[in-house]
Amino acid sequence: MKGARGRGTKQTEKVPILGMIQRGGYLVMEVVDNVKQKTIEPLIKKRVAKGSTTCTDEYNIYARLQEWGYKHQTVNHGKGEYARDEDGDGFHEVHVNTIEGVWSLLRSWLRPHRGVSQDKLPIYVKFFEFIHNCRKRGKSLISSLIQVLVVNNKHPHASG
Repeated sequence: MKGARGRGTKQTEKVPILGMIQRGGYLVMEVVDNVKQKTIEPLIKKRVAKGSTTCTDEYNIYARLQEWGYKHQTVNHGKGEYARDEDGDGFHEVHVNTIEGVWSLLRSWLRPHRGVSQDKLPIYVKFFEFIHNCRKRGKSLISSLIQVLVVNNKHPHASG
């Protein structure tokens, strides 16, 4: 994918992807048309339990998370903040490093393909999500693929 730094749209050829990951849990990724609250709200409500604590950067798209029923903590990358210790125990629990790591892995995973068309991107993203959630690599991934494709034809970690 090509495009300038910053938030993207399909029209600017930098297709946005919403990523949500539970620390130590599963990853969910959705290719979206735009980065607007009305676009992300139903996706978040479908996948994230009400009352959950969410950590995001300061981007205003996430401003209504509390209104939607979630605890919301932010780090302000614009001010050089990347992790924060809220309770003074020495553990920096407020951060978005988990999803930032996923973005890095996704970019590296897509790089050998040297560009993916917009209509095929959702397939690549969902396959990356599947691989990430299986936590298997190489030959050991084959049994999980067979189970999804042949046995139950449904992603084993999908909810709904």
